[in-house]
Amino acid sequence: MPTVNIERLRKLDYRCSEAYKTLRTNIQLCGSDMKVLMFTSSTPNEGKSSVSFNLAVSLAESGKKVIFIDADLRKSVLVGRYKINKAIKGLTHYLSGMNKFDEVICTTNVENLYVVFSGIVPPNPSELLNNSSFDTLIKALRDIYDYVIIDTPPLGSVTDAAIVAQKCDGAALVVAANMVSYKFIQKQLDQLRMTQCKILGCVLNKVDLAGDGYYGKYYGKYYGNYGESNN
Repeated sequence: MPTVNIERLRKLDYRCSEAYKTLRTNIQLCGSDMKVLMFTSSTPNEGKSSVSFNLAVSLAESGKKVIFIDADLRKSVLVGRYKINKAIKGLTHYLSGMNKFDEVICTTNVENLYVVFSGIVPPNPSELLNNSSFDTLIKALRDIYDYVIIDTPPLGSVTDAAIVAQKCDGAALVVAANMVSYKFIQKQLDQLRMTQCKILGCVLNKVDLAGDGYYGKYYGKYYGNYGESNN
């Protein structure tokens, strides 16, 4: 079982760490029945992968046993951005029957945190996520981990996130400030509601607290330039 060095994947200042602790608390207050959680966005580049991954780290640091699953099989941000060793097998390898699950799970240098990367890009991502192997896996992970955090592709691009949502207890939409319209976000939320997965809320990301807007004026003097490196 390979081990991944999280410090290489995660560089947060104190203010960002505190923000994730707040998000962690909000997730925990949703109830003990919220164990399998998915994160998505309306469009690419809103920061859903960073948000979901750092939340998983924060939960593990609080003593929870957590597994992070990169289910963005089409274009994994984590694999590309952090140059994960191609020898490491991932979710695609498991769902296609090429490898057993214990061959695709990675331990980390963060106690209680385990990671499954996406693996090679398959020709049929939606079909793999919709097969019985993924259902069986999620059911099994519920009994082993306190939280299962799943990163999925943007809702506005493909149907993968809607497929995964049907297997989850709750879903959160990551929204980058000043990047997408209110109407487009509402459209994605309506799509999520159709899956009957409970919507936990939205995570506002990439907020410029140094600007002249409400967030900058109200929070800027307390948190400075929080969020600048969060992408």
